[in-house]
Amino acid sequence: MAQFPAALNAKEDDVAKMLAVSAHIGTKNLEPSMERYVWKRRSDGVHLINLQKTWEKLVLAARVIVAIENPQDVCAISARPYGQRAILKFAKYTGSQAIAGRYTPGTFTNQIQEKFMEPRLLILTDPRSDHQPIRESSYVNIPTIAFCHTDSPLRHVDIAIPCNNKGKQAIGLMWYLLAREVLYLRNTIARGQPWDVMVDLFLYREPEELEKEENAEPAFQRGPIFEDNAEWTAAPPQEYIEQQQQWAQEATAEWGTAENPTSWENTDQ
Repeated sequence: MAQFPAALNAKEDDVAKMLAVSAHIGTKNLEPSMERYVWKRRSDGVHLINLQKTWEKLVLAARVIVAIENPQDVCAISARPYGQRAILKFAKYTGSQAIAGRYTPGTFTNQIQEKFMEPRLLILTDPRSDHQPIRESSYVNIPTIAFCHTDSPLRHVDIAIPCNNKGKQAIGLMWYLLAREVLYLRNTIARGQPWDVMVDLFLYREPEELEKEENAEPAFQRGPIFEDNAEWTAAPPQEYIEQQQQWAQEATAEWGTAENPTSWENTDQ
């Protein structure tokens, strides 16, 4: 990446994370406008994304976000469940706004609407599922940044970050890397030291896992747990029986040999 300083180059750890979450795995379908970001095509027909271009576009998007003076003018949008937690964390750490879940039509164009907003920049998780805000942004001239798959349409998308936006771990990692790069460029955290926020906070979690954690009681509040009632009705061990018999023999021997110090017979005759 000759157009970037050495400090903005991708670290080996970041590339390893993107490979671990399969951020470079595309689909068998290829949009003509996404062909420039594809490295090769596997024998099974799946296209592989060039991670070098992914990082270049990620840094470019971060530089555009930092150029917005007011962080509240940046809006992150995700209609798909896998990206909703990620955009909420992104908005928390960067100070931007987030629209998680269903997008209400007219949010950017209808001034009578209660939730009307006028952002200066949009960041989208998937151009296909978030097509409504992209269309409205074209009406009001709002620049858009989007995480794009190999089959994603690029109409009205200004900066496309090629990556696997269908994997729940991949999209969470990409939002994490974007948020961290924004904080680096704002000098909120030093580039030489790692970010103290874990990437796990950006990853999607199943509702069943959350319910299990909420219903789980602390260990000190729970009593002893037995698999079944067999432990209460089971026969005592052989050692316990032998010990009881030994105690009984010792007690009988002591009472049998002991002298009677008191005579209960009537001596007054």
